[in-house]
Amino acid sequence: MDRQRTVKISKYLAKHLRHEPERIGIVLDAQGWVGVEDLLTAAAGHGFSFSRAELEVVVATNDKRRYILDEDSDRIRASQGHSVTVDLELPATAPPEQLFHGTIDRFLAAIRTEGLRPMNRHAVHLSPDRETAERVGARRGRPVVLPVEAGAMHRDGHTFRVSENGVWLVDAVPPQYLRDDR
Repeated sequence: MDRQRTVKISKYLAKHLRHEPERIGIVLDAQGWVGVEDLLTAAAGHGFSFSRAELEVVVATNDKRRYILDEDSDRIRASQGHSVTVDLELPATAPPEQLFHGTIDRFLAAIRTEGLRPMNRHAVHLSPDRETAERVGARRGRPVVLPVEAGAMHRDGHTFRVSENGVWLVDAVPPQYLRDDR
């Protein structure tokens, strides 16, 4: 499968497994899972057909590991990033001392005042390393990477979870835990 087709399927999955499942008539369970056959049928019924084999290639090769199949490969879900209500059942986990958030300059004033907020998502997404955060920020322009004092936040009572693909999730990051080391 060529790269353009892989990207197109991945974007389709993001839209419907994270944000608008109802748009194609699928229903995510409480943990965000949907049957693979239900997804394939719904996608075909809405004019975007792809095969199970193509789906499995997208899941296996997505550089951010955005999607996972259950152990029987009968169900699929997005690893994180939902704007629809789901409980990924991720256990609370002690984070490393420092995590990172990628953004761009135009958001810095608000971030310095309000901290990091989930906006239309269920959690703030943090990266385990500077390079990943830089790639995240670069999606919207020239990236700015903000170190987050995650260890201090955890000691102060903030709950962290880590998704299957290594993205750290927290309800919010108050501004006092952010560093700007540009």
